[in-house]
Amino acid sequence: MATTEPPPSRMRAWMLEGLADMGKGGHQVTQTAPEPEQHVHQGQRWWRVMCLTGVDYFSTLGYQPGIAALAAGLLSPVATIVLVIVTLAGALPVYRRVAEESPHGEGSIAMLERLLSFWKGKLFVLTLLGFAATDFLITITLSAADASTHLVENPHLTSMLHDKQMLITLILVALLGAVFLKGFLEAIGVAVYLVAAYLSLNVVVVIVGMWHVVTQEHVVTDWTSALTTEHGNVFAMIGVSLLVFPKLALGLSGFETGVAVMPHVEGDPDDTHDNPEGRIRDTKKLLTTAALIMSVFLIATSFITTVLIPEKEFKAGGQANGRALAYLSHEYLGNAFGTVYDLSTIAILWFAGASAMAGLLNLMPRYLPRYGMAPHWARAVRPMVIVFTLIAFLVTWIFDASVDAQGGAYATGVLVLMSSAAIAVTIAARRAQQRNWTVVFGVVSAVLLYVTVVNVIERPDGVKIGACFIAGIILVSLLSRLARAFELRVTSVQLDPMAERFIRDVASRKIRFVANEPDRRDKAEYRDKIEQIRNDNDIPGEDFVFVEVTVLDASEFEAGLTVRGEVLHGRYRVLTLESSSIPNALAALMLHVRDSTGRIPHMYFEWTEGNPFANFLRFFLFGQGEVAPVTREVLREAEPDRTRRPRVHTG
Repeated sequence: MATTEPPPSRMRAWMLEGLADMGKGGHQVTQTAPEPEQHVHQGQRWWRVMCLTGVDYFSTLGYQPGIAALAAGLLSPVATIVLVIVTLAGALPVYRRVAEESPHGEGSIAMLERLLSFWKGKLFVLTLLGFAATDFLITITLSAADASTHLVENPHLTSMLHDKQMLITLILVALLGAVFLKGFLEAIGVAVYLVAAYLSLNVVVVIVGMWHVVTQEHVVTDWTSALTTEHGNVFAMIGVSLLVFPKLALGLSGFETGVAVMPHVEGDPDDTHDNPEGRIRDTKKLLTTAALIMSVFLIATSFITTVLIPEKEFKAGGQANGRALAYLSHEYLGNAFGTVYDLSTIAILWFAGASAMAGLLNLMPRYLPRYGMAPHWARAVRPMVIVFTLIAFLVTWIFDASVDAQGGAYATGVLVLMSSAAIAVTIAARRAQQRNWTVVFGVVSAVLLYVTVVNVIERPDGVKIGACFIAGIILVSLLSRLARAFELRVTSVQLDPMAERFIRDVASRKIRFVANEPDRRDKAEYRDKIEQIRNDNDIPGEDFVFVEVTVLDASEFEAGLTVRGEVLHGRYRVLTLESSSIPNALAALMLHVRDSTGRIPHMYFEWTEGNPFANFLRFFLFGQGEVAPVTREVLREAEPDRTRRPRVHTG
């Protein structure tokens, strides 16, 4: 059904390299019939992929202790323990289940997509994609902005760079895009070294900090005394910690990207697309190991920063504001080590956007092109890298490279996705009749929804920014779907034996099809239809094959086409098709018949009554409406050569 196109230029070939691979993972689109089940032993070892997600997750150590100190004050270690409990008892089990239910990188969005059909399902997915875009894109811009902040505030550089934060942030975003243009394996390789260096330096800072806590006994007693004076008893401390917990929610980031980059986990040699047991197992290792490492660091760093750093230094203008561990490294290990720590922090904060970029590249191409809401090139990595980088430039400019201004949007995106994941696994557990897991996941869902609502109330700017992303995605998606409305979007055509027999028979004569909208399907319907076609087109005889299309889900864009043949009332040959669009199904059938028989088929229609614009909207939304002219237009776009184009007759 495809026409011959000129070979692409070297630049175009480079930009679209890997186009065929980006559709894999549950929604692969091919131009032929589906291939037999294949092995999927490819990718990277789980610990290497963990480093890619870890540059986002672990990099929060750069600012999380400071956020906890500002939000909870002396209660920072207790509030952080609450965060760790929610992480290990809530978020981790949820995303381990997501890895089981959706092992090809679609995440919880795919799980929820199955609950709704037609356009409401598509709009729901687009909304979640809007929050995912908010999460991932703000991760890129916020992390780059925070990295530039650390650079600008370094004692050795502050005088030279104090007014260059916007420029530095844009350069860091551009460099991140350049890494992904070079190749994804390079991104993973860089992440491994960055995570190893950063965590090693943090181990040194934590050990030295703990040593000073042990050797300066008064700091612990001073802290506990002040804590008891301020909050009275343990129950009051726990209550306050629960109230301030939503402000610490950024410490939960990283899980969504952990499952988004799941297709890059190697797995076992005998893994298959439908049963990637090794990949699921290793992704669970990835999620668990990252959560355990981060939990230990969060508790240790929140403790040493709270008891060793004066409270005033955490506030705006203080030396520990947004860089508590960097402050300790300079204070207790000297400026030389502190500068090395700063450079490591800057590097991992900059590259934290890599996990977000990987998440975007694995998430968006799985939905928008399949919905017809993005062009074909959106399945390729490099064009999408350029698009996301340009959007990141715009976001950085709008927010003036400010970390604080983007924090609300970041937290909102993270919490909405985590809440949707918890709800998705709760529904999955209930359908599997796993009562205990249903209760557990239901409680986790309630907790995450509470945190999300509180965060939205306190920082409504996050929802506003997310709404802008959602509106942008929906608008661009609908415009793209409109632009691709006349595209031939049937990926394969398969005929059953009876249908093939009909085609072989009429191929020896003139191939005449009659498009018929099935109604009663009685003898009179087909007799009257033939009489009408003969009168309208002045054709003798009854050598016709009826074609009837049933629209299943008009919101779907690409799908295969199965054609079945049957003889009704002992004389009328009928081909029945099921598709998301009547004109596309008819055009695909005629092109297939032309290619398989070498003869030009003819299709006879009757004009659709009603307003043409209203009929076009019916076609756009429901796959019906202005069938005859749309079928002809689909054929015209699919076959530029008029001599080879199947004929459309309308009377």
